[in-house]
Amino acid sequence: MPTVNGLLGRKVGMTQIFTPEGKVVPVTVIECGPCSIVQRKTTEKDGYEAVQLGYMEKKAARKETKIKRGSTGHRGKGEASKPVRGHFEKNGGATPTRVLAEFRLTADGDEPASGASLVVSDVFAAGDAVQVQGKSKGRGFTGVIKRHNFRGQGASHGSKIHRKPASNGATDPARTFPGARRPGRFGNENITQLGLSVVEVDAERNLLIVKGAVPGAPGGVVRITKA
Repeated sequence: MPTVNGLLGRKVGMTQIFTPEGKVVPVTVIECGPCSIVQRKTTEKDGYEAVQLGYMEKKAARKETKIKRGSTGHRGKGEASKPVRGHFEKNGGATPTRVLAEFRLTADGDEPASGASLVVSDVFAAGDAVQVQGKSKGRGFTGVIKRHNFRGQGASHGSKIHRKPASNGATDPARTFPGARRPGRFGNENITQLGLSVVEVDAERNLLIVKGAVPGAPGGVVRITKA
């Protein structure tokens, strides 16, 4: 069993399964891996033990010409840049990936080989306690009722506030204090969901079925770590 304590994946969506006793269990399906081992971090060189994993391969470069003014010889969308390709070539020559993340190593298990690929069945098993980190849905600039669950004011014709946040507080400082519950950007933040557990591992399709909800929209990249 590899010593890596987690993998990268993409959220597929939510569904429900039934236990043999007939109970309904809400689950999230995650396409977990395969992840390639790109770089090995050591205590002697980096100060800690970890591995850098890559997920979702990038396109191969189609043009090697330099960028010139008025020329269309630039790098195409989705292709790895020259510095990125150099990083992968320096560390075993793995295929460049879209996502890179580091995972700590556990005390037990075999040393993962550089350039190897890890699948979901190599790291997780049914019953494991996990935590999932992802980016929440972005909702843009919102008001206080949606952002902070304000109750709002009266909805009759005599009210002049309705969904407005009302007073800003003291005006002497001539500024808004940090942490004030005001309108602003809502969502699009990194969230870590704790207290999840693995219900099932589908090794053939690289699917990880987790009990509970996972942050982010379907298709979003998530980081799954053993709790």
